[in-house]
Amino acid sequence: MSRLSVSLPGLHLKNPVIPASGTCWYGQEIARNYDLNKLGSLVIKSTTSQPRKGNPAPRACETSAGWLNAYGLNNAGVDNVVQEKLPWLAQNYPELPVIASAAGFSEEEYEAVAAKLGTSPYVSAMELNVSCPNVKHGGLAMGTDPELLERLTRRCVAVSNVPVYVKLTPNITDIVPLAKAAINGGAAGLTMINTLTGMAIDLKTRKPKLANVTGGLSGAALKPIALRMIHQVRQFSNIPIIGVGGIETPEDVLEFMMAGANAVEVGAASFHDPLACPKIIDQLPTVMDYYGIEKLTDLNEVRF
Repeated sequence: MSRLSVSLPGLHLKNPVIPASGTCWYGQEIARNYDLNKLGSLVIKSTTSQPRKGNPAPRACETSAGWLNAYGLNNAGVDNVVQEKLPWLAQNYPELPVIASAAGFSEEEYEAVAAKLGTSPYVSAMELNVSCPNVKHGGLAMGTDPELLERLTRRCVAVSNVPVYVKLTPNITDIVPLAKAAINGGAAGLTMINTLTGMAIDLKTRKPKLANVTGGLSGAALKPIALRMIHQVRQFSNIPIIGVGGIETPEDVLEFMMAGANAVEVGAASFHDPLACPKIIDQLPTVMDYYGIEKLTDLNEVRF
């Protein structure tokens, strides 16, 4: 086993670095920048039952604390993803584990999308995006109610042939009841955390910078919050956790794993630098040497 390799339910990764959902679409875009075989895995765009154009423009802007986005779950629709997007990845990168991302506006839609994604032969694991802050009447509402989240997780797990990871929202007072609900619903792992709801105003126009008014804040500002929430969950459960939120350097990866994550997703860093993921992967061994870390799995024993 390589010093960078990690294993999670459904995912045997050569390294722990994964582009977060929404940052690489379906792989074709970032494949223009580097060889996807460098990655541990990738998460495709969150997918709904029907194609969606998403929210009106402008849908993203940079702030002093990170990026705000309100794309509104724009995606190709589950049938197109299953019939075209996933086969393309499998044909061009057959050794790359792919994580699908299921989204919806009702329990029934989540279940239907999870059934199609979770039975695709080209998917190794699936995230439930129950924490998107940029759409009305779905997603985030389901991700903040423990009872509803447990039921939704159970329904999606029942129709999926691959392990299901639930992506938790930080837009709550206490992350613990939601983590417990996902675990009780049969989640094989958790992804922590999604974006925080934020806002930016253009002084010249005297209007919000996003057409949606608010959006999801990603970037370095999320890192301390994500570390704290992962640490909280790790106090009561050994469930596998994919950490996400403000990861920009190899040092960030090590911090997340010391907090309790088993792998990481990189999001906003790729907006500044499309090569962020491969650079982090290439630099990890040197940084591990500097801190006397023989292999990443040793960090699973860190507790505080």
